[in-house]
Amino acid sequence: MTFRQGGRLDTSGVSGGGRGGRRGIAVGGGIGGLAVILIALVLGVDPGQLGLDTGPTGAQGQGSDSAQQFQSHINQCDLPQANTDTICRIVATTESLEDVWTTQLPDQVGMRWVQPRTTVFSGAVDTGCGAASSDIGPFYCPAGQTVYIDPSFFDSVLVGQLGGPPSGAAQMYVVAHEFGHHLQTVLGDIRRSQQDPQGPSSGAVRVELQADCYAGLWAHYATSTPAPDGGPPLLESLTPQDVDAIVRTAEAIGDDHIQRTGGGRVDPRSWTHGSSEMRRQWFLTGYEQGSVQACDTFRTQL
Repeated sequence: MTFRQGGRLDTSGVSGGGRGGRRGIAVGGGIGGLAVILIALVLGVDPGQLGLDTGPTGAQGQGSDSAQQFQSHINQCDLPQANTDTICRIVATTESLEDVWTTQLPDQVGMRWVQPRTTVFSGAVDTGCGAASSDIGPFYCPAGQTVYIDPSFFDSVLVGQLGGPPSGAAQMYVVAHEFGHHLQTVLGDIRRSQQDPQGPSSGAVRVELQADCYAGLWAHYATSTPAPDGGPPLLESLTPQDVDAIVRTAEAIGDDHIQRTGGGRVDPRSWTHGSSEMRRQWFLTGYEQGSVQACDTFRTQL
């Protein structure tokens, strides 16, 4: 997926964050903790009960320095850099997502899109959902309507630990998935994760698969949706190689693959995100059909 070389890049929706110092307490390990943070904080559960570190950091100075460094980096991003720089790619992807959902949500659902905030951080971060560690992977906090991403996740965890492809398209898919959780907050579906938090057909898994489908819907329209100023789309191309990289990423973060990679047995009863095959299938459903209605994972048999 290639961003066009000319035109502006609005960096106002992305900010630097983080508190440095100790990494805090992991929630569930790796990206498996995402469903836990959603369930806990959408429903008002005390994050500390589920392993989130909610105490003071003891490293405020370091955190401030980290946030300032990220903010300086973000402010210097432009579209050409988005093709080579991870942080700038995150910024450009959020703008592309805004362009697509600002058009598609009113057209398909009759609701106005309100863009979430995005925070780029390192190590640990304080959020409206409590304090969280990079160990849980990229996540969305409904209380603050903010997506949180530690850029090191892509190389160290997604590629290094889970064997995903080192691809810009893969990184963009992860951002789009988190924005899918924001859409679920807007539509009220994210609360369904409370109904059944584990298992191959649980509410938690259905929430995650729907976010994958919404990421596919974004990819469906990303190269054809004009910029707000009437200019050409921010994304110029989506190649078969890009789609393959996204599919391989979806498979790499499937619960069964993560369990195998961790040396354990595959136990569907503990799933919170869905299998590799399920995640691949639902991304492709959104990508091929481009329909919010087609992403209704709650009325289909898994």
